[in-house]
Amino acid sequence: MRIGLLFGLALFLVPTAKAAHIIGGEITYVCNGGDSYTFTLKMYRDCAGQGALFDGAGNAPFDLQLSIYQGDSNQEFASINPGAPVVVPVNPEISNPCLIVPPNVCVEEGTYVFSLNLPYTGESYHLVYQRCCRNNTITNISNPGDTGATYTMELTAEAQLECNSSPTFNNFPPIIICAGEPIDFDFSATDIDGDELVYELCVPYTGGGPDTDNAFSPNGVAPNPDLPPNTNGANAYPPVNFIDPPYSFDSPLNGNPGLTIDPNTGFMTGVPTNLGQYVVGVCVKEYRNGELLSVLRRDFQFNVANCEPTVVADIREDFIIDNTFQVISCGDSVVTMINESYQAQFIDEYQWTFDLGGGVIENYSSEDVTVEFPGVGTYPGQLVLNPGTNCADTANIEVNIYPDIVADFEFEYDTCISGPVLFTDLSISGAGPNAITDWAWDFGDGNSRTDQNPDHLYMIPGNLPVELRVTDINGCEDSLTQEINYFPVPALLVVDPGDLIVCQPAEVFFDNLSFPIDETYDVFWDFGDGNFGQGVSPTHVFEDPGVYTVSLEITSPIGCYTDTIFPNLIEVLPSPVAGFDYSPEELSNFNPTVTFIDESIDAESWKWEFGPFGVSFLTEPVFTFPDTGLVDVLQIVTHLSGCKDTAVARLDIEPQVRYFLPNAFTPNTDGVNDSFRGEGVMEGARDFTFQIWNRYGELIFETNDPYESWNGRKFNTGEMAPAGNYLVVVAYVEPRGQQIKINGYVTLIK
Repeated sequence: MRIGLLFGLALFLVPTAKAAHIIGGEITYVCNGGDSYTFTLKMYRDCAGQGALFDGAGNAPFDLQLSIYQGDSNQEFASINPGAPVVVPVNPEISNPCLIVPPNVCVEEGTYVFSLNLPYTGESYHLVYQRCCRNNTITNISNPGDTGATYTMELTAEAQLECNSSPTFNNFPPIIICAGEPIDFDFSATDIDGDELVYELCVPYTGGGPDTDNAFSPNGVAPNPDLPPNTNGANAYPPVNFIDPPYSFDSPLNGNPGLTIDPNTGFMTGVPTNLGQYVVGVCVKEYRNGELLSVLRRDFQFNVANCEPTVVADIREDFIIDNTFQVISCGDSVVTMINESYQAQFIDEYQWTFDLGGGVIENYSSEDVTVEFPGVGTYPGQLVLNPGTNCADTANIEVNIYPDIVADFEFEYDTCISGPVLFTDLSISGAGPNAITDWAWDFGDGNSRTDQNPDHLYMIPGNLPVELRVTDINGCEDSLTQEINYFPVPALLVVDPGDLIVCQPAEVFFDNLSFPIDETYDVFWDFGDGNFGQGVSPTHVFEDPGVYTVSLEITSPIGCYTDTIFPNLIEVLPSPVAGFDYSPEELSNFNPTVTFIDESIDAESWKWEFGPFGVSFLTEPVFTFPDTGLVDVLQIVTHLSGCKDTAVARLDIEPQVRYFLPNAFTPNTDGVNDSFRGEGVMEGARDFTFQIWNRYGELIFETNDPYESWNGRKFNTGEMAPAGNYLVVVAYVEPRGQQIKINGYVTLIK
């Protein structure tokens, strides 16, 4: 029997892939009398992200299809398509109103309601809906993303006789449970017949599977028909596979204490300790006069998450000890405390309390407070948010008023001649003569020290800020910055010219290693050759051979002066002058031999480099270049002093071709002048064409090979051409790209 008059036929669409979405469901019924029953299927889905829609809703790939079985029969009694569900959001309420629900939490309830006439036969009716899949992030079962669910309700024969209605749950369990917070949930149900209800944790069932190619098969994402409740006398709905240990149906999540449900009241308690998502099953057994009439099954997903407190008391502190905010004031008894509590939108009242000693208690209600304390000492206090409410929080405070600390120092140095600067610490602390424990010096030039009375040699001049920061036994700090106007001249003038013996003309860089100097100093140089210069480290060119004494004078921005003389610092040796000519000037592969003519001055020895092709040590060598192209020829000459000079010339050995055409040939097979082609040297030529035309304008021979000959026949294979004159057309491109075209005549003689 197939019941379809109320709902029509289902339209099935096969999806391209399964989608996780199921987080709970249940089936209840109401007896209307006269074998008429109204059934309610409630499904719950995770609507965050890309979860699948409820079957039958909107663009969902399937209509919902629910199967009915009678008694122990494995044959489907009826198939129900209840149409589209009524979908409403479920608010993510949590048991502790002082905690904030994590963002991006979304749950929807889809409700399907349908009525059926089920005649009494003395057997039970079983309503079954199976669907895959659950969320793949579930913590307590194996392969959750491939695990579906079965939701079923048995309408027993006794319930039919009594026109019984099943119990219904009063509330949906909380979507979010906060880790470390007690579960305090009323899981009770209401029975309109007033029957006895017994609550227990029970096993959630699996149903369907991940097969999307055969979506309606028993292992498909939407089995159709749904499987019967009995297979050879056994329950066809296997339980979900809990990860054991530590999980099971009666211990579905980690908790201390663990999750329990009161069998009489349905009140669920426990304190979850681990974050995650957990499948939980709850069953309500309905008894009348000791007779079991029905079992209401619900499975659902608990989400255990970290929840932020609604309000947190916090202040700007110096440090925290044993959860107490430590505030330090050094030398000042008036202290302003900055309130950094959050979340501000949930804070309605601030209550500050400070014990000033001697029985004096001061209270404040502003957000920030300024308190005048009696003097040096330690004073306890508190900040309470929302006092006297469930959503309050407290910050314990300890204010420490310490004696003042003052940083101070002096320094001395020779203002004109560079030397160490001596620093003397003059800092004092009210905590005692030896109370200062730490000194931190910053000398303003990137260097630092931590001893009490340091000395420091500056490598740079300038208006240099020196900072001293001191700390005492109470942790009090103070700092002082003073500027040193440091512009002495160097105590020693040091110059590094690199090589002291150089060849004419000599370009010398005088690297001034003296310190402290910079561009603000007047630096004057006498190079000893009649030339002068300025600047910290100049470069100078010595044109003539000789030995030169260099002197240096330095004046600082504040008028300090120093000088020195470097006797015979630079020796400049004489150098030769390289130079040459060559003949012939025009070179080619037909004329590659060159005679080089020396034109150097004061040379003692010669070295010639002919590109990559060779070298010579002759005064005037003759060299034959083995290849064409551009080549640099170097002449390197050496003076008796050892100084050298180099001259360079770029030679062009031009690649050339030679091609000419004979004017007659006799193709009579006598072995003499039997064929016709051009003669010459064609190495490097490209795009060569050679054509023979007769007097009628007919092409009778053509080749791209400069070494292939015409034998007097048409394309070298036909009949012998008649005696006479023939037009010859030759074209090619020379090695350097010049296009050549030659027109001529050849006489064929027989």
